[in-house]
Amino acid sequence: MKAEYDFSNSKPNPYAKLLKKEVKLKIDEDALLYFKNLALDLGIPYQNLINSYLRDCVQHHRKPAVKWA
Repeated sequence: MKAEYDFSNSKPNPYAKLLKKEVKLKIDEDALLYFKNLALDLGIPYQNLINSYLRDCVQHHRKPAVKWA
C-alpha cells in the first residue's frame, strides 16, 4: 500500500444518488409479519420486498386510502 494517493484527478461517484439510505422506521407488527412471510414465499429479503413495494408506489403515484377516526 502506498503512503499517499493522488486524488487530484478524481471524479464524483455518478451512482451516489442511487444508493439506498438507512432509516429507522416503526412498522406495526402485523404489517411486518405480512412482508416477512411474503418475502419467504418469494425467496427475497423482506427489506428488499418492502423497498420494491414502496418504489412501485412512487413510480405509479399511489396514495394510501387513509381514514381518520
